[in-house]
Amino acid sequence: MALRNWLCLLLAGIAPILSQGQDPKRFATEVAQIQTRMDSLWDPAQPAVVFTGSSSIRMWTSLAQDFPGTQTLNTGFGGSQATDLNHYLDPLVLDYQPVQVFIYEGDNDLAEGKRPRRILKTLQAITAQIHARYPGTSVVWLAAKPSISRWKLRSRYRRFNRKLRRHARKAPGVDFADVWTPMLQGRKLNPDLFIEDGLHMNASGYRLWRAAIAPKLISTPITP
Repeated sequence: MALRNWLCLLLAGIAPILSQGQDPKRFATEVAQIQTRMDSLWDPAQPAVVFTGSSSIRMWTSLAQDFPGTQTLNTGFGGSQATDLNHYLDPLVLDYQPVQVFIYEGDNDLAEGKRPRRILKTLQAITAQIHARYPGTSVVWLAAKPSISRWKLRSRYRRFNRKLRRHARKAPGVDFADVWTPMLQGRKLNPDLFIEDGLHMNASGYRLWRAAIAPKLISTPITP
């Protein structure tokens, strides 16, 4: 199926689902602040790689240092769900004309009881909008990470990650980055990767993320 036809069918089938999230207006102030900060950093003359999603992205303060030579923009907003990202897709992603977008959503959705299939549908709609505006842009879905505070939900997380991986294999212009597996010791969680809240990662956790994501990063050298 041609990419344009695939996008049209996907958007038509998913549109009703996107209205079922929490009120995204609760993030309006934070998103405006993020946009102001990113606008001051963004160089339109250079290719941009946008990392977006919930607090695991927002708290990745070493992102620029972890991928030197690439213009990375961090538009993560804490507590967000996939429907929130869909609502703010223009100011957080599309306005920066990205050549690649890394998306981390699903963690908070699963914790709130949303079904993996529903989250996937929203991520597919987000991806379709990105490709409709920028057909050549690469989109990478990040697996939902394991954490101490949400370990009891691990079966739901694993099911969601399997769906992401399977659909990424079939979708044009989409890839999957597995950040779940490196954070385990065998089948158990590595507790040394987290800060005191048991949900968010420390520097050791982000080093594992960098290693998992680096092979997926397309070459976007900054020119003088």
